[in-house]
Amino acid sequence: MSERENGIPPVLAMAWGLRERPGKGPRPGLTLERIVAAGVKVAATEGLGAVSMARVAKELGAATMSLYRHLNAKDELLDLMVDHAIGQPPPLPPGQDWRTGLAAFARTYLALLRDQPWIARVPINTPPITPNQIAWMDHGLETMRGTALHQYERLSSIMIISGLTRNWALLTADIDAAARAGGGSTEQAMLGYSRLLRRFADPARFPAVGDLIASGVLDHPAEIPDDDFEFGIARFLDGLEALMQRRIRDNGRKT
Repeated sequence: MSERENGIPPVLAMAWGLRERPGKGPRPGLTLERIVAAGVKVAATEGLGAVSMARVAKELGAATMSLYRHLNAKDELLDLMVDHAIGQPPPLPPGQDWRTGLAAFARTYLALLRDQPWIARVPINTPPITPNQIAWMDHGLETMRGTALHQYERLSSIMIISGLTRNWALLTADIDAAARAGGGSTEQAMLGYSRLLRRFADPARFPAVGDLIASGVLDHPAEIPDDDFEFGIARFLDGLEALMQRRIRDNGRKT
């Protein structure tokens, strides 16, 4: 019985080593591992938009159709590329508290997305299901083991932190790319934005924005890299901590 008949999509069968390829008769020397590595190389050097079966085949010096003996479609290639590129998470330090662990999870994931920015641009079609994706999920969940959070709350926490991190990586990458395309830096672009806001945002019409402008905060780009990101993660962790403390107090009153 095939993996598809067992309800296992071919790409997952390949990711988990249940089979290397969906077809027969591969070109000698052309393996799934080489195809995936070539795709990662193209994405890293030319951007995700450059990745196609034809471009990857060219990188390998192979015929495009030879890739289809290993993969059914480009989507399968992208899924395997992401799993390959994210690799295994770092080991958790012994005795680390949950808050430090989740903050480190977010920072490590952000560094990964900054190192390989194409990853964040691959559409997410399913929950984590490939080997390295599950390893990262396990890593995040492990930081909360023994806390007062329920299992579904731990999973939700990982999803929220991953989403915040992914969004921040995309946002800052786009802002930086636009600034460089204009011949300047991100800091210069933000100062330019401040000047435009002062010109167009009439405080009488936009009083809250007027207060923001008057504070001068927009005239001084953050001195700490990713300050806004750190603020967001810290406030989310504050919320988790408050929830856990309230739950512990409530349980204490019931005993």
